[in-house]
Amino acid sequence: MFVHLSIHQPKPGREQDLIESMHRFGAAAAGAPGLREVHTLKDLRGGRLVGLAIWEDEESWRRGVEAMRAAVADDPLDEWEEHDPEGFALVEI
Repeated sequence: MFVHLSIHQPKPGREQDLIESMHRFGAAAAGAPGLREVHTLKDLRGGRLVGLAIWEDEESWRRGVEAMRAAVADDPLDEWEEHDPEGFALVEI
């Protein structure tokens, strides 16, 4: 199992723009071989947004992530986020 986790901090008034971008990112992986599930989540205490994608393995993620990145390539994320997202590449141990 391979998990890609990203934590985003939207700028005030830009949360919905960022959520829609995250939804486009996830939707671009629909049907990708090895994708188990993808979610956009919100931390109720801090307002951060979390992208969670669970894949069969890292190779599946590497093959699928390019379509996901392409889906949001033109989104002005620097206008919507306080800073670059924090990203994690996680494997079960």
